[in-house]
Parts: sequence; C-alpha cells; structure tokens
Amino acid sequence: MSNVAIVTDSTAYIPKEILNQYHIEVAPQVLIWGGETFEDGVDILPNEFYSRLKTAKVMPTTSQATPNSFKIIFEKLIEQGASVIAILLSEKLSGTIASAYQAKEQFPGAPIEIVDSYSTAMAMGFQVLTVARAAQEGASLAECKKLAEEARKHTGVVFAVDTLEFLHRGGRIGGAARYLGTAFNIKPILELKEGRVEAVDRVRTRAKSISRVVELVEERINGRQPVRLATLHANAPEDAQELLRLGREKIETIEHIFSEVSPVIGTHAGPGTIGLAFMAGM
Repeated sequence: MSNVAIVTDSTAYIPKEILNQYHIEVAPQVLIWGGETFEDGVDILPNEFYSRLKTAKVMPTTSQATPNSFKIIFEKLIEQGASVIAILLSEKLSGTIASAYQAKEQFPGAPIEIVDSYSTAMAMGFQVLTVARAAQEGASLAECKKLAEEARKHTGVVFAVDTLEFLHRGGRIGGAARYLGTAFNIKPILELKEGRVEAVDRVRTRAKSISRVVELVEERINGRQPVRLATLHANAPEDAQELLRLGREKIETIEHIFSEVSPVIGTHAGPGTIGLAFMAGM
C-alpha cells in the first residue's frame, strides 16, 4: 500500500461503503437555498432535497466546493505524511478545480496533484476508484496521476432528462440548447463530452429513453473490455434499477454500482434524470 491519498468532490456520489473501503476524502459542493447554505451530501441528502423541491417557492442554486474545504482536507492528509491526488468535476462545469488550486497554493512544495476528470457522477467515480485501487497496490503519486489521466479517456456518461429547464436555468446546457422549446413529451438524451453537456438524441417515452440510453452506452463502449457500469438518477430509483438491469443484460460487466446523483447535480439535471456511467477498456 502506498501513501497516496485520494480526494474527490461530492458530485461523484460514490456509495459511502466504497468511499470508506478506499479511504477516499470528499470535498462537498455547496447548495444555496434561499437564505440557507448546505454542504452537498453532508447537510442535505437526496431524499430531503427532492421532498423540499416539490413545494419550494424559491429554487436552489449551487456553488463550487470552497478553497477552505480543500485546505482542511489537504492539511489533514499532509500531516499524516500522505501524498495527495484530487480527481475533480470538469472545470467546464464548475470552478471546483480552481478552488483546489487555491488551497494547494497554501502548501508550497507539498506533494499534491489535481486532475480534471472531464466528467462527473460515477464516470468520475470510476476514475477515482481506479486510482484508489492502484494506490492500495502501492502506486506512486506520479503513477496515480498518469493513471487518472488515462482513465478519463475510458469513461463516459449518457443520461435522459425529463426537461431541459434545470440545465438551461443553471447555464450547463451546452449543445443541448437546440432541444429547448421542443414538445413537452420529448425526452432529451444527453452525454458529457469533453466535460460539456451535449445532445445525442430525443425520444418520446420514458421506456424508450431507458432503452436508448443503453443502446448509446453500448455504442460508446464498442466492444471494449472490461466494462464497469453505474447508474445515476435524480429521484427515480425504479427507473434506474431497470436501466441497470437492461444494461447488464446487454453488456458484459465486471462491476456494477447503483448510485444516485448528489443534490448539487440534481439541481442542474432536474428530478427524473436517469443515466448510465461507464468505464470500458481498462
């Protein structure tokens, strides 16, 4: 086992038992709701978030994890004698990486590496887990950084939203903007491509969106092995379970994880969002 410690941010939403298994530290993103501020996944969890969203007169907004939250984590790990690698939400979606660099500046000469995942949710999570597993096997900080930069080439996420309203409101809509104003019953299918939200397709029913997401993931994987799959969902666990079942039926996997999205991601994607994250070929 090496002395490399792994840090990510709360949008990965790696299940807690896995975080604990690999001693992964998580910097919380920030949710702002009226006059209240919450740490993502700490002060507010998905069930509470969606219950409150149903009756909210004021919509929540988000802010990146603070430099101070990274400072606290880095300081603790450095004091423990660890080197640190932070694998974080795409800088095209958030200022999280800038916060991490601000914190790093407070530890001149310390062994801290920061890597842009170009992604989020479990697409980022699989990158984090790949590096965490390598660190447990004794990989050095330099080896972990190289592995993280390679792993992001092998991951992706395809997802279906009930409405583009939330992505549009948060300014994260990217190439999906052309679907704005389409019929109410259209379900846009999107993906994260080089850190940006891009439109892929649109279908008319929920059932079709589930099957289409699986088809698109299968296309992206293109026969590469091994494959890891994970769900992402915003208050849609039954549909996410069906998505994972169908995905595993169509695609041979060595690992599958049932995960949801954090309240901060839910703020931008909107309730009802479902998708599959994958890692293929490494």
